[in-house]
Amino acid sequence: QLSFAATTPELADKKKYPYFFRTVPSDNAVNPAILKLLKYFQWKRVGTLTQDVQRFSEVRNDLTGVLYGEDIEISDTESFSNDPCTSVKKLKGNDVRIILGQFDEEMAVKVFCCAYEEEMYGSKYQWIIPGWYENLWWESWINSSQCLSKNLLAAMEGYIGVDFEPLSSKMFKTISGRTPLQYEKEYNAKRGDGQSSKFHGYAYDGIWVIAKTLQRAMKYLNATNKHQKIEDFNYTNHKLGKIFLDAMNETNFFGVTGQVVFRNGERMGTIKFTQFQERKEVKVGEYNAVADTLEIINNSIRFQGLEPPKDKTIIQEELRKISLPLYSILSALTILGMIMASAFLFFNIKNRNQKLIKMSSPYMNNLIILGGMLSYASIFLFGLDGSFVSEKTFETLCTVRTWILTVGYTTAFGAMFAKTWRVHAIFKNVKMKKKIIKDQKLLVIVGGMLLIDLCILICWQVVDPLRRTVEKYNMEPDPAGRDISIRPILEHCENTHMTIWLGIVYAYKGLLMLFGCFLAWETRNVSIPALNDSKYIGMSVYNVGIMCIIGAAVSFLTRDQPNVQFCIVALVIIFCSTITLCLVFVPKLITLRTNPDAATQNRRFQFTQNQKKEDSKTSTSVTSVNQTSTSRLEGLQSENHRLRMKITELDKDLEEVTMQLQDTPEKTTYIKQNHYQDLNDILSIRNFTDSK
Repeated sequence: QLSFAATTPELADKKKYPYFFRTVPSDNAVNPAILKLLKYFQWKRVGTLTQDVQRFSEVRNDLTGVLYGEDIEISDTESFSNDPCTSVKKLKGNDVRIILGQFDEEMAVKVFCCAYEEEMYGSKYQWIIPGWYENLWWESWINSSQCLSKNLLAAMEGYIGVDFEPLSSKMFKTISGRTPLQYEKEYNAKRGDGQSSKFHGYAYDGIWVIAKTLQRAMKYLNATNKHQKIEDFNYTNHKLGKIFLDAMNETNFFGVTGQVVFRNGERMGTIKFTQFQERKEVKVGEYNAVADTLEIINNSIRFQGLEPPKDKTIIQEELRKISLPLYSILSALTILGMIMASAFLFFNIKNRNQKLIKMSSPYMNNLIILGGMLSYASIFLFGLDGSFVSEKTFETLCTVRTWILTVGYTTAFGAMFAKTWRVHAIFKNVKMKKKIIKDQKLLVIVGGMLLIDLCILICWQVVDPLRRTVEKYNMEPDPAGRDISIRPILEHCENTHMTIWLGIVYAYKGLLMLFGCFLAWETRNVSIPALNDSKYIGMSVYNVGIMCIIGAAVSFLTRDQPNVQFCIVALVIIFCSTITLCLVFVPKLITLRTNPDAATQNRRFQFTQNQKKEDSKTSTSVTSVNQTSTSRLEGLQSENHRLRMKITELDKDLEEVTMQLQDTPEKTTYIKQNHYQDLNDILSIRNFTDSK
């Protein structure tokens, strides 16, 4: 049996149909061609969408076998009976970009309508469907769908159809002596106005197959058995039937449909590829099953994008990095801050022998500046990410910048609070008769604070060190319009118990700030400006506390925006360091330039001048009332003399206190108990004696 039009794959079963041949390729013949096309465009991930009809299911099953072992994944297999939209939606959900469809014209209209609704068309998708549909096939079924014609055509644009080639495109002469083109002209001339069938070339080649088979059988009979002729054939003669079968399998000639060769009764024909371009199908290539070659016509395939669609969403990880201009600007501000700190250091060292600077503990001032510069330096490290350094270096920077900022903070505020503690210890000393606190002791205090920091940091590093972690965010479309998705990634410095370690550090720094606030409050009444920084300490603690709380909150909320986070952290550090240094040194700078002696004078002299005016008025009033009290005046003069002697004695005590604050190892006298109260009493005694 020889068929020129039966394409159903079921007839390929040689156990059921051992004597069946066909000159037309079966529906399964397109699968090797599809495999070749997939390899040509390097598509390694596909999905299938099949109508629940045996003809299409068999093709799909055969395709699965063809693709098996060819490094091409069928990521999703969907089928439908009447409504394909659910299946189309599942294909999209599984990120299927290359869809191999098997369905008839009616279902094809529904499929492409669903594809339009799901936006499964355009530059990111490629549909490969049967190519045997009639010309303008969609016009017959558009009315049965709820899809607009323009929408349907938009979804159909670019699909590739696969079908057997009706006539060969080669210009070779066939076994009949005609080229395929000459045959087609003669056929059209003979058939007149009758409707053409795309199978006519296979019918024509089929006649030649039969003729060549009979010819080979006759030659074989003549060569082997001169007594038996082909005319003696009957259906019970299995020997002659075997001769015919072998002769049919040996068929090999060039016909109008291409090279005619059988393999297990199946025609090894030519498969053509067409593409739907601007409402018409255009041939773009063909596959030769005999030679297993694919030929793509130059520049004939038009893809919607600049390149063939990807077989899946290409995810390109992109590091969210700190902007170089932003890093440059903040680095410039940091350098200015370090220059300012260096200027303060120069000022402090140059004027260390000035009484104003000497009384304010220049060594502690140097530590405050050092702490500020360490805090400034940490900004450079916070701005270095994966775009500047390697992963290993970034992990090291995680630890280094934490250590530098922590030590810098403790050094600056520890030194400030230590010298304030000395003022508090001297002026609040009510039991000891002698109180000399040198800078060495203050350095020990600051060293103790730093030792606590080091213990925390070393335990942190040993038990649960900071590591480089990468946080991945949701995919975003490519800004350049390429067929890829961008997955932003962000580097963090984290560890297993990050919250616990940060809580320990914050708790220690918070206690340090509270201690500073306590000292500032306790020494608020000390009336020597060179000694008393309580007001400026309070302002520093307030500003640093507020900025740190705001900065930490905003930094946490913007952890997915490295530029914003780095900007907030850097500005907070710059502001806190700058405001602290300015509050400590700018008042001293101004005082030293304007009135270097005013800062070391006790406030009692200002009070004395103001009180003199008031007491002068009181004295005049008393004199006018009782000018005759001469004897009482003499007694008051005597009391005045005694109190002046008391003032002289207390002035010596005040000078002794000042010498202690300067670490002056000169010989001192004992300080009387409650001398702080006595010093404040100087004001009232002086005023009283002056008025009297």
